[in-house]
Amino acid sequence: MAQGTIKEYDEEHRTGSLLQDDRSEILIDATSMEGSGLRTLRVGQRVVYEVAEESGRKLARALKIISFA
Repeated sequence: MAQGTIKEYDEEHRTGSLLQDDRSEILIDATSMEGSGLRTLRVGQRVVYEVAEESGRKLARALKIISFA
């Protein structure tokens, strides 16, 4: 699984982005947290995730928090 840090997250729309360890960004949406029990994310949290490709763009999936900001 890949690791990264939450860069931004809009709780109302349940969308955002995270910085991968190579400093590139990847998108987060509500389905990123499905099945993980997560309800919200905070900027600066470290997460592990899987990368999925959807409609030609990369999305984070199966997010799990590994450290709290």
